[in-house]
Amino acid sequence: METTVKQQENLDTLSKKGTCIEFFSAYQDMDVERMLSLCDPAGQVTFVPLGDSFKGKINEVGKGVWSALMESFPNLDNTVKEQEVDESGNVVSCKVVIFGTQEKDFAGLASKGNEFDTEHIFIFRFNEEGKILDININWDHERFVGQLSR
Repeated sequence: METTVKQQENLDTLSKKGTCIEFFSAYQDMDVERMLSLCDPAGQVTFVPLGDSFKGKINEVGKGVWSALMESFPNLDNTVKEQEVDESGNVVSCKVVIFGTQEKDFAGLASKGNEFDTEHIFIFRFNEEGKILDININWDHERFVGQLSR
């Protein structure tokens, strides 16, 4: 009996980690709709360095930010460096390097054709059905702006 419980926990953990990898795969493919399909329709997102104006529904705020990024950085890409699951098994933290070359203005930053390469921390919290319920995203925004502004 105990083995079955442990196996179920492991499958659940693997499933959530897999959902995160699928999210970043969709990000690489610049498929915002596929990213959103992995999320609870009531899900929330917070782009921490950008403040309260960039906190809200994944299907609204997240979709807007990711769509603008993809339009401004047509070669936008990412590499998942590390995944960590908390003890409850309900939260997966991902250390991800996101990079690309700016070709259009983005969030008040004029395009100078510069590249950026910035480590991000995505913290995904899941609902009972295994959908992403909450995404908290943090990065060194000064470094990001500095790379694009030089």
